[in-house]
Amino acid sequence: MTLLKSWVASANSAACPFPLNNLPYGVFSTGGDDPRCGVAIGDQILDVAAAEDAGLIDISEGPLFDVPFWNEVMEEGPELWAALRARLTEILAEGSADEAAAKDMLVSQAEAEMHLPFLVSEFTDFYASKNHATNVGTMFRGAENALPPNWLHIPIGYNGRASSVVVSGTDVRRPWGQLKGPNDDAPRFAPCARWDLELEMGAIVGTASDGPVTVAEADEMIFGYVLLNDWSARDIQAWEYQPLGPFQAKATATSISPWIVTKAALDPFRTDTPEREKELLAHLKDDGPMLYDIDLQIGLAPEGKDESIIARTNYSEMYYSSAQQLAHHSTSGCPMTPGDLLGSGTISGAEKDQRGALLELSWGGKEPIKLDTGEERSFLEDGDTLTLYGAAKGEGYMIGFGECAGKTLPALADPYER
Repeated sequence: MTLLKSWVASANSAACPFPLNNLPYGVFSTGGDDPRCGVAIGDQILDVAAAEDAGLIDISEGPLFDVPFWNEVMEEGPELWAALRARLTEILAEGSADEAAAKDMLVSQAEAEMHLPFLVSEFTDFYASKNHATNVGTMFRGAENALPPNWLHIPIGYNGRASSVVVSGTDVRRPWGQLKGPNDDAPRFAPCARWDLELEMGAIVGTASDGPVTVAEADEMIFGYVLLNDWSARDIQAWEYQPLGPFQAKATATSISPWIVTKAALDPFRTDTPEREKELLAHLKDDGPMLYDIDLQIGLAPEGKDESIIARTNYSEMYYSSAQQLAHHSTSGCPMTPGDLLGSGTISGAEKDQRGALLELSWGGKEPIKLDTGEERSFLEDGDTLTLYGAAKGEGYMIGFGECAGKTLPALADPYER
């Protein structure tokens, strides 16, 4: 596929993350107005609530955009998703008969404040990059026991906190927790000293299930994707995670990018999961390309200083796709609901500069990385801004997600000191 031309001139640049081929969904506000749904096109946002009120969008029996979230659209299912995308493309395409009316419904992205684009029903995070799992396992268990026995058979995950999912640009405060180092006689309560990021993709479930679904059915259920940073307190995690896995170490915040990039926009970039080392059971087998070729980067900027790109990788590095993760999640009969968010797990490539977490990049703090500013980092310091970037690149265009950024604020004074 090549670039589709829009009457919004800024959307026609090969360097623009939001061409007509993309049309991602978000929620924005301007000048103190109430948040409302919008679609990114070039450097503008089409106010779809206004477009619906004016009759430009009329694809359902009742209003879809009278609420500041996209869950209502999700619940309508794939047929309406396709109809909406087709109508938006018609409105915004070069030569559209709707140009004059729609021009008055554009808002500059530079003047908009972005909000969470959907109500997060539940959040599940996975551990599905073989490179990441191998690196972390090697650090803690040695190379011969790097992968748990079940890892090549099922996508491992844990249930996280939907309440702490925040939109890009939200500051994140360093948490307190119970810590115990290998040489400590007893645990202590203190601020996290090994504060980290995890570069992930998030898949958003658009339709409900009330029983097990196949991988193909799971793929049909996915509404779209966001960039996701699973902020992680590594020292809290090291003490608490046995035997039931992450808990408070992952509960502080999960940042997501503000725009939902639809599955339809990403379809040209589908790619296969890797060759299996162990044959998967039938209910988890692929029946077509389920991953996406999406270039990803991590930027780290100390307070008041320039950003350094500390890692580059690609979503195609995953061992399990989001559809496989969703299918596995459903096997117990666990109901999946519109607005469920599935984190891919840290995305890491085979090379050192392709690792998606500081835990890996600094090899547990033993090999600090050097920033372009000359400073070093083993883990995040107060004032650091961490930004994730992602884009699928086609012929003369790209499908971007917008930034997923967050700044680390210092820990509170002792939260229990009264």
